[in-house]
Amino acid sequence: MDALDARHHLLVLEEERSLAREQGLLDDPAYRADLEQEIDACRELYVGAAVTEIATLHGLLFGRHQG
Repeated sequence: MDALDARHHLLVLEEERSLAREQGLLDDPAYRADLEQEIDACRELYVGAAVTEIATLHGLLFGRHQG
């Protein structure tokens, strides 16, 4: 999954959390914990993918660092 896809998925999960809050579903500890865990994992994936894409672009533009 690339950074753009990960970001989109993260936004979808955050929208789900917002809707769940409106519907009172966040009162269920198991549901809330599962959703928060999925959001955290997706955020980590997004950051990792973005950093990798930036580093790859940097390497293409300026070459690999030696040393």
